[in-house]
Amino acid sequence: MNTANRNYLKKFMLAQSTSILVVLIILFILFAIYSDYRFIRPANIRSLLTFGAEFSLIFLAIGVLMISGEFDLSIGSLLVFSSYIFLKLFQTGLNPFMAFLITLGVGAFLGLLNALITVKGQIPSFVTTLGMMMFWRGFTLLLSGGATESIDFSAHPLFVSSMTGVIGLYFPVQFIWFVVVAVLLGVLLHYHRFGNWIYATGDNREASRAMGINTNHVKIMCFIMVGILCACAATMQLARVSTFTSRAGEGWELRGVAAAVVGGTSLRGGIGNMGGIFLGAMTIATIDNGLVAMRVPYEWSFVVFGLVILFSVLSSMYLEKRRLSG
Repeated sequence: MNTANRNYLKKFMLAQSTSILVVLIILFILFAIYSDYRFIRPANIRSLLTFGAEFSLIFLAIGVLMISGEFDLSIGSLLVFSSYIFLKLFQTGLNPFMAFLITLGVGAFLGLLNALITVKGQIPSFVTTLGMMMFWRGFTLLLSGGATESIDFSAHPLFVSSMTGVIGLYFPVQFIWFVVVAVLLGVLLHYHRFGNWIYATGDNREASRAMGINTNHVKIMCFIMVGILCACAATMQLARVSTFTSRAGEGWELRGVAAAVVGGTSLRGGIGNMGGIFLGAMTIATIDNGLVAMRVPYEWSFVVFGLVILFSVLSSMYLEKRRLSG
């Protein structure tokens, strides 16, 4: 093997996306073996692609936001409030597609609100979104009374199939939406100047301002993307289960951060890529599904996710040091 090939192989092996892909493959093998092969049954794989894609849709935007140097811990609460808005719009007799578009607008507004408080108020996004997480969850509980309500979509099969149908004989629509959004955000992040602004803002905000980049605008747009995808995931979930519950989205906040970190996104901002974020989101979904297939008690999932986050941060730091050392 010549020097050029060796250098290429070294870069490939040190790439964060490569390490995550290897981890994902190993997880598939381990879950398959230790679940008595329940994990790789067609029905379970379809379940993974369906449920995993719903919340992973939001994680894609969380990764982009973290590259810009900010966090959003309110995604679970934004999701449940968006679900409530869609429910009430639909109950008024509004066409579900129109209700969906309005709900997306509400999600965009919620993201904008997070952004304005963070950017204009100069408050750390961790604090802003932690407060908003509690506010929107509590507000939704007050409005709904903590009740669970069924939704009858029987008269709207086209809407349901567009949100939760199946492409061909196997692929759920949610996974198709997940892939499409990942591609669109990947193009934006890696092939558009706005993507360069996102990286520059997350890497060095003051230097970015000196170059003429409106860093506030960049952060606001990233927050809005998170809000829109929260509303989209909320509608998908409602279309699938035909039930509103005020407990929806609980615990998604930490999974969103975990997916981005596992995918190689830096907690300090400025580092990350859509390929890694995509694989990180699938890794979190795989762990969730695999633990269920192994019939591991739910409490253990928190232990596993904690270890995954710590391991991912340490491995990212190690790989980054190796790349900088040549």
